[in-house]
Amino acid sequence: MVFDPDVVRSLLQSQKIATLAELKEALGTSATMTVFRKLTGLGYRTSYSHRGKYYTLEDIPRFDERGLWSYGAVWFSRDGNLLATAQRFVEEADVGCTGSELHGLLSVEVKEPLLQLHRRRRVDREDIGGMYVYFSMEPSLRRGQRLRRESRQAVLEMGDLTEQAELSPELKAAIILFFSLLDEQRRRLYAGLEAHKLGHGGDSKIGEFLGIDAHTVARGRRELFGEQVQRQRVRKKGGGRKPAEKKHPK
Repeated sequence: MVFDPDVVRSLLQSQKIATLAELKEALGTSATMTVFRKLTGLGYRTSYSHRGKYYTLEDIPRFDERGLWSYGAVWFSRDGNLLATAQRFVEEADVGCTGSELHGLLSVEVKEPLLQLHRRRRVDREDIGGMYVYFSMEPSLRRGQRLRRESRQAVLEMGDLTEQAELSPELKAAIILFFSLLDEQRRRLYAGLEAHKLGHGGDSKIGEFLGIDAHTVARGRRELFGEQVQRQRVRKKGGGRKPAEKKHPK
């Protein structure tokens, strides 16, 4: 019996997604391989949610800036399956990801996928504050992710400080190191952003912590939220290694 692939195309174009059972019914077959031959010929994607139960054509999803697309409660990724999607999100996260953070981003349970990725050495994992945080396996990316997470945590904890409480030496060192890596404008803007998060009294508190004047913090906050930021080149014009002078034989 000849099965018309247009039947599959028509069904998916009409309802956007379908299960294997629905595709079999549309084709009038009980053979799984027949369905997959037709899907392969058309080009298809499998959902990363619902254990890959749903299928769609390659040209149907309109992926957002995160590379995700949903139809109803069914999620698809430009990466394909859940493992590849979770790995990409961990690697691209500025501060790494906890399981709950990734769950919020992908809208599915990720405990088992993260465990598999760690066992297969596709992501790294560290216990920070009694919680597993997942980082890139690439050493320089991992160091940056960890530093930014510790710096962020340090600033968050500042909001709960009393006069007697102090940041742990590790967290304080992390945020001070991170701050020192920024140029003058970025330091001012970063300080202004963190002061804004703290609300009333934030300029003084952040200024004292970072060792800068509260007026500088306030200026950074005004520039940032007043859209007065001057975009700068990463490297000043003319910077970098000077061209070698060519020597001509005498």
